[in-house]
Amino acid sequence: MNRQPHTSAREIIVADAIREVVSELRLVDVADYVAYIRLEYFANLSDIVDSAAELYFMPDTLRFGHGGDVDLGWSGEPTVNLDLQLRPKGATVYFTLNMTALKAGVEIGYVALDDPSPDPMENTRFLASALEASKIRRTVPLDI
Repeated sequence: MNRQPHTSAREIIVADAIREVVSELRLVDVADYVAYIRLEYFANLSDIVDSAAELYFMPDTLRFGHGGDVDLGWSGEPTVNLDLQLRPKGATVYFTLNMTALKAGVEIGYVALDDPSPDPMENTRFLASALEASKIRRTVPLDI
């Protein structure tokens, strides 16, 4: 697949949007990810993603896609790859989250917009604002 020039900017936007969710996903033991992926217990993976996302996004904004993979060998650290979907109002982003113990990355496969503009930069700005609008806002009580 040919990468579009605007894909990198969108990957940064998605990575920033899910940063806190990734921290939650890392609380799950890597052995569980290995077992669920190898045994194709995708409902379990979906539950994990839903539980992590519900703290930060409106319901059904971030969902598990249809698969995953684990790179696990005798040398090196394991990498967990999860197919995910971000669905803020007006857009759907299909991407893969790659997680190791200390790093994570996002690889966008496809972005679908309900009403796309002919200007890719405008679409990128729309995606950023849609993701921001789909986040849950928490208010901190004042100590009075």
